[in-house]
Amino acid sequence: MPSKDNTPPRKEALDLIGGKKPKKAVKETPVEPQQAATAPAAPKAEALDLLAPKKKQKPAAPAPAAVEPAKAPLPEIKAPEPAVDPDSKLITAKAPITVADLATLMSLKPFKLIADLLPIGVFANPATALEADQISFLCEKHGFIYERGKREKGAGVKAQPEIIEEPAPVAVEEEPEETLKERMPIITIMGHVDHGKTSLLDYIRRTRVVAGEAGGITQHIGAYTVEHNGQKLTFLDTPGHAIFTEMRARGADVTDIVVLVVAANDGIMPQTREAITHTKAAGKTVIVAVNKCDLPSADPVKARTGLMEEGLVPTDFGGDIECVNVSALTGEGVSDLLDLLLLQAEVLELKANPKANCRASIIEARMEQGKGSSATVIVQSGTLKVGMPFICGPYSGKVRTLFDDKGKAIKKVLPGMPAEVAGFVETPNVGDELVEMESERAARKLSEERQEELRASRLAQPRRSRMEDILAMMGDGSQKAQLKLYLKGDVQGSVEAIKKAILDIHSDKVECLFIGASAGPISESDVLLASSSDAIILGFNVKVESNAVKMLKREGVQVKLYSIVYELIDQVRDAMLGLLEPETRETIIGHAEVKQVFKLNKGRAAGAYVSDGKVQRTCEARVLRGGQAVFDGKMSTLRRFQDEVDEVKAGLECGIRLGDYNDYEPGDVIECYTLEKIKQTL
Repeated sequence: MPSKDNTPPRKEALDLIGGKKPKKAVKETPVEPQQAATAPAAPKAEALDLLAPKKKQKPAAPAPAAVEPAKAPLPEIKAPEPAVDPDSKLITAKAPITVADLATLMSLKPFKLIADLLPIGVFANPATALEADQISFLCEKHGFIYERGKREKGAGVKAQPEIIEEPAPVAVEEEPEETLKERMPIITIMGHVDHGKTSLLDYIRRTRVVAGEAGGITQHIGAYTVEHNGQKLTFLDTPGHAIFTEMRARGADVTDIVVLVVAANDGIMPQTREAITHTKAAGKTVIVAVNKCDLPSADPVKARTGLMEEGLVPTDFGGDIECVNVSALTGEGVSDLLDLLLLQAEVLELKANPKANCRASIIEARMEQGKGSSATVIVQSGTLKVGMPFICGPYSGKVRTLFDDKGKAIKKVLPGMPAEVAGFVETPNVGDELVEMESERAARKLSEERQEELRASRLAQPRRSRMEDILAMMGDGSQKAQLKLYLKGDVQGSVEAIKKAILDIHSDKVECLFIGASAGPISESDVLLASSSDAIILGFNVKVESNAVKMLKREGVQVKLYSIVYELIDQVRDAMLGLLEPETRETIIGHAEVKQVFKLNKGRAAGAYVSDGKVQRTCEARVLRGGQAVFDGKMSTLRRFQDEVDEVKAGLECGIRLGDYNDYEPGDVIECYTLEKIKQTL
């Protein structure tokens, strides 16, 4: 029937399920696929003809015949292989490589490669790293060509350790010009403690505060900002030059201009000279404020003359150092001083990039109850913001709060501005640098690495110079050994007298080098300076400040305190002698001539006659043959007949054995001598 002939395959399948004409369905279904398969290729037809008789023998079983067409695609998987481009069979891999990665390159499943590795004794999993010979074996087995690539240095299959580094600072000169903005100058006031430095700071703060604040504000931090003629300046309120020295010793250099305060009635004092020395070492611009000009005894010319003796020539005398007469009590000349500071800042062209990675220097640090560790910072570049993760020395942290110099909470701090920061894990050191990090995780990891390095360095830290056991520093003898000292006394007169007495100790081999000598108690600044110079601190009728005691233990600096002058000088002389290695002096005590050689169970012994002096069992001895020494060592045996003796005098015979030496000959001379170590003299 036409309708039955046109019945779609779906209808035939339903008829089979329903049991209608099963034989016809079995007979027709294999024929059409065979004819369709034989049309394009003869080899396929032959393969199907071989299978056809088997199907006809079992007409009642339709399942194998229906499944047979599904086997036709099997030869098609292998058929394209000869036609593949040879370049596609090339695998370039860098050993080692994991099984999973190699299987991906081969377009295979990993379990196939794992099965291929079993016969050669390799029990692998998809994450197993394969070496070059194993990769070559698998490639050859699957018809691939293996070309070994070179692995970059440091690369590998295993995860490389994560290296986190602090962002490197970028110099202002290297920043793009369009990103740089003008910043306010940072000014440090230094000078003698009673020359009116604090009074001058108080006057400026009381009358020139930012935003028109009147007097009576509370100063919470050691740095503050003032405004003059519409421009801002940042002042550092530091006790003397201690903070300046400590910051520079730790690598922080935030000061742009130094204001040196000199009293018009006193002139240059010892601490003023020390401040000048530190300022010159820093290479900073110096402006001199001659204070106390309102006093009747004031002599500004005397102060300027003293500056010339220290190498600072005022502009009044044809030099380049600006000097301003001021009075911290009346305010005379303070406005001129601020004008001069602004002019100098304009000349210096101070700029910074507020969008750069934030870097700030620690000015002060403290631990407050209920608040934790906080610090006063001055931003050098970038912008300090609330919530910013940072690293400061060996400690990490996150900015929790920011306060300005008036105690007002702020959200960000621009370059050149001071602020109080809370959020430190531990109290930082003065002079440490606060550096912005990408994340809190990176900051913590870098902090752990730095603390581990710090712990290792402390364990391997060499001992400092000590008065009792100073090592010799003579080297090859071409230069003098140096004993470095830092002297502190109760009054300046005692300091000068003791220093002169020590320098009067003349020596051609050792010299004393004073890295500092001043009056006053031993402070943290003194300890820091002695530590950096590896010097010993000598104190005469002075005490050690409580804060300096902790630093002494941390830095390993030795302090010697005296109350008697001659005891101090004697100890210094002994220390100078301790730098010199004692001389070794040789003294010949006798000779013995070998007359006969005796064979013993263990080696040989010399039968000798003591020709002069004496022979001692504890002495050193050498064997002379023809005037040349053939052996030099200690005497091990000395006998008189059968008895062990300690000494044999001239004119007597004895048996001698020297160490393990056995090559004695009649006529040899045994020379006995002693070694004595004698202290050198200065």
